[in-house]
Amino acid sequence: MELEEIIGYQFHNKELLTTALTHSSYANERKAQHVQYNERLEFLGDAVLSVVVSDYIFKHCPDLPEGELTKLRASLVCEKSLYEFAKQIDLGKYLLLSKGERHNGGAERPSILSDAFEALIAAIYIDGGITPASKHILNFVVPAIKGSRKKQVKDYKTTLQEIIQKNPGERLEYVLVSESGPDHNKHFVFEVHLNSNVIGKGGGRSKKEAEQQAAREALELMGY
Repeated sequence: MELEEIIGYQFHNKELLTTALTHSSYANERKAQHVQYNERLEFLGDAVLSVVVSDYIFKHCPDLPEGELTKLRASLVCEKSLYEFAKQIDLGKYLLLSKGERHNGGAERPSILSDAFEALIAAIYIDGGITPASKHILNFVVPAIKGSRKKQVKDYKTTLQEIIQKNPGERLEYVLVSESGPDHNKHFVFEVHLNSNVIGKGGGRSKKEAEQQAAREALELMGY
């Protein structure tokens, strides 16, 4: 099937794929045939999606506290994001909808597309296990995370410097506290000092990131 080529996964059980793409309206239109539709798969796909995304951001966003991890995960598994992921593979084209639902734009409806995307995740998980399901999910999630984090990045150091400069004579200094990990996966911890007093501390995978996180903590403690 063309969709299998697009997502890079070949199903052993093609019926799973068909069920994942079948909307309840299509099944209701063919009651006598007892057609299975994707709502149960959607339930499972939602759980698999949450676990895979949680595992990935926990491991790859070590600078984010629990609250920020929760917000990031929520932004990645919400209907809006899943709708965008579904559009990337033109999922609506492959859905089995009733004639009325398709005529009324069901193939472009965010709720239908996002549900079908979750059902597709579950179908891959049942058919091939967590490894191909994770690969499928991360093909969409990783670029979305990178795009989201680029938008979120703020220059905390500049903001802090501008605040401190309002008081002549005050001096900021960033001090490396620790450096750990192998060359390909370093972790740095910096403190930001105001006139030798520690006002913030932060860690990151680069010195710049660690300094930014130290400045962010200082701003938070100062009430900004």
